[in-house]
Amino acid sequence: MDSDSNVKNEKFLLAPLSISLSSLFFVKNVSAQSQILKSRREDHWHQCGERFLAIPIKKRGKILVSSHTLTRGDRTTTMASTLLSKTFLVNRFAHSLSFPSGNTQILTSIFSKKFFHFQANSASVAYNPTRRVSSFMASSVAGARAQFSSKSLSTDDPVVSPDWLHSNLKEPNLKVLDASWYMPDEQRNPIQEYQVAHIPGALFFDIDGVSDRTSKLPHMLPSEEAFAAVVSALGIHNEDGVVVYDGKGLFSAARVWWMFRVFGHDRIWVLDGGLPKWRTLGYDVESSASGDAILKATAASEAIEKIYQGQAVGPITFQTKFQPQLVWDLEKVQENVKGRTHQHIDARSKARFDGAVPEPRKGIRSGHVPGSKCIPFAQMLDSSQSLLPADQLKKRFEQEGISLERPIVTSCGTGVTACILALGLHRLGKHDVPVYDGSWTEWGAHSDTPVDIAS
Repeated sequence: MDSDSNVKNEKFLLAPLSISLSSLFFVKNVSAQSQILKSRREDHWHQCGERFLAIPIKKRGKILVSSHTLTRGDRTTTMASTLLSKTFLVNRFAHSLSFPSGNTQILTSIFSKKFFHFQANSASVAYNPTRRVSSFMASSVAGARAQFSSKSLSTDDPVVSPDWLHSNLKEPNLKVLDASWYMPDEQRNPIQEYQVAHIPGALFFDIDGVSDRTSKLPHMLPSEEAFAAVVSALGIHNEDGVVVYDGKGLFSAARVWWMFRVFGHDRIWVLDGGLPKWRTLGYDVESSASGDAILKATAASEAIEKIYQGQAVGPITFQTKFQPQLVWDLEKVQENVKGRTHQHIDARSKARFDGAVPEPRKGIRSGHVPGSKCIPFAQMLDSSQSLLPADQLKKRFEQEGISLERPIVTSCGTGVTACILALGLHRLGKHDVPVYDGSWTEWGAHSDTPVDIAS
């Protein structure tokens, strides 16, 4: 829970932890202008021993949510508010609320069509900053860690280790982003997972949200103006170093690494092994979303909406410098099918590449771009989902007949895992590898684009 001096004298309801979150309650506190958030199940409260949950929300329209993971036996439970998943505009929404004491009001959520209940409650206790409810934290690894500076860190290698990040986590010029994203059939919600556990101080970067709103294709690269507005809203400046990670190890984080580089920011690295490796090594995680994180997420969401609606945003603190050589479109790939100037590598599975299985998205033909070769992205990683050493990466490419002396372009299903190939090639010294942004979802949907399948 945040120790902001502005809330030290506020009062908070001690709410028993609910195992299953089915509705959210905003409750008007008996203390002056203070609100608290509490969760209840449909039928009854679940008490977890002597453990309770206290969640402050700042007054004066600024919301500070702190959701804490508690344990009961061998089960980990959490109150993960949906403020980041479906209510990026909650600050503006809650700021307009005013309820007379004693009244209960029910309002349909403008975000999720569920009901939010607002009611008065007189049960409160004074907040004691010396007796906080601890969020679930993995124990820190003992022993001294080497100290480094992100300013002196080379951009030749695109990844950093968890040890390095842990040693530099509090550097003011280092920003950390959780860029978790999952395939639809995985049925995982990255924003909810961020709420449950994330690296301390990390902000959530929404790959689907930070995209071209004029395209029907999934998470296409946004405009320069849109990207600058979002990154500025997240509090990132051009002089900052950025470390990005995801919840699978090394997966969608590579996409955000590529996005920053497309817009001219080279001081970006992927956390090797991601959140799983970070936790395996015993480093702390947070199970709360601070008021700062919520406000920045709200501002980022509003910024990109305004850009695509033609409205002004500001201030812009992150200046982009578009690198067109790092991104290809349909026309460039069509030209390459004829001219073969670049070796085309497809990061999808061999079965999808061969056309032996249907594509996961409806209306997309099976097969591959003529002349392309298949190196599934998983072949870039070891068993801990960390990027392979340079010698092993080189061997993987050579086995598929890829010459590192010639130009290369990468693609995949929707432009995510193609960036893992680009990441591996970057480690081998090839820093100018373009990614076909629309990838197979675009190519396979066109009736006039040539398609090959395995004979």
